[in-house]
Amino acid sequence: MSWRLALATLLEAAWEVFENTEFVIQRYREETAALGYNGDSAFNSLGDVLTCMIGFMIAQRLGFKRSAIVFVATEIVLLLWIRDSLLLEILMLVFPINSIKAWQMGA
Repeated sequence: MSWRLALATLLEAAWEVFENTEFVIQRYREETAALGYNGDSAFNSLGDVLTCMIGFMIAQRLGFKRSAIVFVATEIVLLLWIRDSLLLEILMLVFPINSIKAWQMGA
């Protein structure tokens, strides 16, 4: 488990560095509902890495099937509550869809 936790933490930390590059910040501003996005603070990035580690440990205890159910439920709740989620953010960064952006912005 320790090498998998280390790998997950390394991947999350690498994403946090990449997420704060000018390329990604501009992409967020142009293609997602995060129009005024300026990147994450160091405190926010640290919190994301720590949350990743905690989530890893919880998923380890829940197992794959229950973790997948929690993930899907979380995605649905976030979509309905704040019109945003992990999968939607990935989609909008990689393949932006104007109708989704309009929906996220409340149009």
